[in-house]
Amino acid sequence: PQTFGALIALYEHKTFVEGVIWGINSFDQWGVELGKVMAGRILPELESGAVGRHDPSTTALIGRLKV
Repeated sequence: PQTFGALIALYEHKTFVEGVIWGINSFDQWGVELGKVMAGRILPELESGAVGRHDPSTTALIGRLKV
């Protein structure tokens, strides 16, 4: 467990240092926030049955989830 924890800490430190060098916030989870917004739009469609306008991939996934 101690070695595994050290390995995780090493990768977290590497991620932080790379973010500092590149001038970005490595731990800003904009993708998570985007996913929440997208899920908020799609969830009512899954519950109601009416599918809105989406790209073909999203429309196909909604169709598979509704079955």
